[in-house]
Amino acid sequence: MTSVSGVCRKYDVCSSTFYRWQKHYSGFSSDQAKKLAILESENISLKRLLAEKELENAVLRDFIKKNDL
Repeated sequence: MTSVSGVCRKYDVCSSTFYRWQKHYSGFSSDQAKKLAILESENISLKRLLAEKELENAVLRDFIKKNDL
């Protein structure tokens, strides 16, 4: 059996991160963890798209305001 510190050294992760992950993902099957990772990645992409659209809307509002349209 490998120690936590050995695993952390091998993957260059601090032990506090390991324990945080363990607390977060305990009870998950590998399929559930993979699905969660996919959903988190998709969520990041959607948040980025939303931020871009909000920025575009702000620019258009400023343009309309400056040009009295």
